Amino acid sequence: MWTPDVYQGAPAPVSAYVATVSKGAVMAILIRFFFNLRGFDNQNLNIAISGIAILSMFVGNILAIRQTNIKRLLGYSSIANMGYLIIILLTGSNKGIQASVFYLISYFFTTIGAFGVITLLSTSECEAEKIEDFKGLFWKRPWIAIVFTLSLLSLAGIPVTAGFIAKFYVILEGMKAGLMVLVISMIINSVIGLYYYLRIITMLFSSSTDNKLPELSFIGSFTLALTGISILILGIYPGWLINIIVRFVSL
Repeated sequence: MWTPDVYQGAPAPVSAYVATVSKGAVMAILIRFFFNLRGFDNQNLNIAISGIAILSMFVGNILAIRQTNIKRLLGYSSIANMGYLIIILLTGSNKGIQASVFYLISYFFTTIGAFGVITLLSTSECEAEKIEDFKGLFWKRPWIAIVFTLSLLSLAGIPVTAGFIAKFYVILEGMKAGLMVLVISMIINSVIGLYYYLRIITMLFSSSTDNKLPELSFIGSFTLALTGISILILGIYPGWLINIIVRFVSL
């Protein structure tokens, strides 16, 4: 629950680091530890982990709906995403680990895209973190708005984005493991998440305001463009990355 406070209080690049590298490292250690202990064979532990996963999903998404600060919204969204990933702990399969690796990679690109937009549109005097700060962005910086839209749609798990394949992979492995309660909870919460992501997207394409936007650096714009393209590539043609992950995890 400290995550939204850290996201809001830290500069956007630091928030992006906390959202990607730190969460990825924690999840990697947690999966290794849990699988080595074969925690998925312990019924009491399964019930506890399932409860944590469901609680994370619902608390993260429901509290995200109330946010007007995008960084806090992404913080609560990350809590929900960790709830989705916890499902992998209970699959007890090698393919479950592969699904978690693909999910984390997709989440990294998506999160970097979202926080990258916030960083590029922020100045030394003021950080662009309110939803209203992005009103009419498409009519002023169409390319930036498109990348931001792709990032949000990927977080929501919309087809043709990396997030859709990642969630599908997790749901598939969850169903194979018979974790239907967790899978249904994940699907319900994905629908809840779609609401607040679309709220931001609607703001991007609404009527423009007179707010002045900072000049964008070439390196920042280029990096953001690569991130947006990566989200699409992983959503349209994920097979090459899945093959790499399969070989890596199978070692």
